[in-house]
Amino acid sequence: MLLEFYDAGEATDEELDAAYARAVEIVDDVEFRSTLNNPEDEMSCILEINAGAGGTESCDWSAMLLRMFVMWAEKNGYKVSELNRQDGDVAGIKSAEIEINGDYAYGMLKGENGVHRLVRVSPFNSQGKRMTSFSSVFVHPLVDDTIQIEIKTDDIEWDTFRSSGAGGQHVNKTESAVRVRHLPSGIVVECQQERSQHQNRDKALQMLRSRLYEKEIEKRNAERDKVEAGKTKNEWGSQIRSYVLDDRRVKDHRSQHTVHNPDLVLNGDLNGFIKAYLMWSKRGDVEQN
Repeated sequence: MLLEFYDAGEATDEELDAAYARAVEIVDDVEFRSTLNNPEDEMSCILEINAGAGGTESCDWSAMLLRMFVMWAEKNGYKVSELNRQDGDVAGIKSAEIEINGDYAYGMLKGENGVHRLVRVSPFNSQGKRMTSFSSVFVHPLVDDTIQIEIKTDDIEWDTFRSSGAGGQHVNKTESAVRVRHLPSGIVVECQQERSQHQNRDKALQMLRSRLYEKEIEKRNAERDKVEAGKTKNEWGSQIRSYVLDDRRVKDHRSQHTVHNPDLVLNGDLNGFIKAYLMWSKRGDVEQN
């Protein structure tokens, strides 16, 4: 893309300002794209949400996060599929896993790994008290057939169960949902996305390969070690980002990026946080080197 250059004697101040702003925008975009340079960054991903400390409030918060990520994905042209969901006892969700398909989904969302903290006047508190709740987010690269991850038959155990999610009578009456346990690593994966048990087994194995692949990335990539360090306890003091609704503020505690319109963020406007995290992470790599 070429910039227009103006003769200083002919160009107006507005034209010069516009040209300068465009140049800065192009440089920023090139620098941003240079942060997505790991092989796994190009992959689709699996995003997992788990409610933490806070009971019903935390389950509701987890559902809000799920909606936020689904809206972000749809606004940015990604395809979203729900893989697994466990509803809360009163409201919201205890946990959920979604597949986000499209180029660079993992690279864009890997910075969402960690604990997300919500502060608000709780609709579930009869006294209208200000409550704090937590949910954890984990993002795994989704491996495809081009990546070979060996899983030995003797290393896995299978269980079947009835789906607890939406799907009508067929899903609820048959044990189409599956759970696979990888004995050497202790990883457990559930899938109830499809009506067919066979299809759910295939998807569960793909999810398991994705998690095993992530472990391999961690072994050889120091950046992944830093991401794992962010996966701390799902409680106070370990959050990567805080959403304070009554103060109208969302702040990332790593990049310090702050937005004063929580509604926009919760409706999927995350690109500012994503870019700020990736640029912050890149600066940290440069300083270490």
